[in-house]
Order: sequence, then C-alpha cells, then structure tokens
Amino acid sequence: MMIPLAQVNAVLGASIIMIAAALGIGGVCAVGLTCMARQPEIQPKLQTAMIIGAAFIEGATLFALVICLMKG
Repeated sequence: MMIPLAQVNAVLGASIIMIAAALGIGGVCAVGLTCMARQPEIQPKLQTAMIIGAAFIEGATLFALVICLMKG
C-alpha cells in the first residue's frame, strides 16, 4: 500500500507549522515573563500584549495548517 506524496507533504508541512508556532508562542511568553520579572508594574499591559501576540501566531498557524491539509 503506497501513501501518496501529497499526503506525506501535507503531514510534513503540518508538523513544521506546529513546531514553528510552539517556538513562536514560547518566545513570546519567555520574553514577557522576563519583562514582568524586571518591571512588575507593567504586568497588565504586557499580559494583554502577550495574549494578542499569541492569538496572532495561533491565527496564522491555523490558516497555514488548513491550507496545508487542503493540499494533501
């Protein structure tokens, strides 16, 4: 039983997308926590900015994932 190359490419693309999204959100959170540790008074503004940034990363990830899986 052979697996079509398009499905293999879709799975590889989805894997790369998910890894990149995890690294992006991890980077946002790491920098945000570092900033909050240095200046605790900016936590509310920074937390809002972190959530918005993570939402943009997730939105782009889901869009790319759907495109990748539609091609497969």
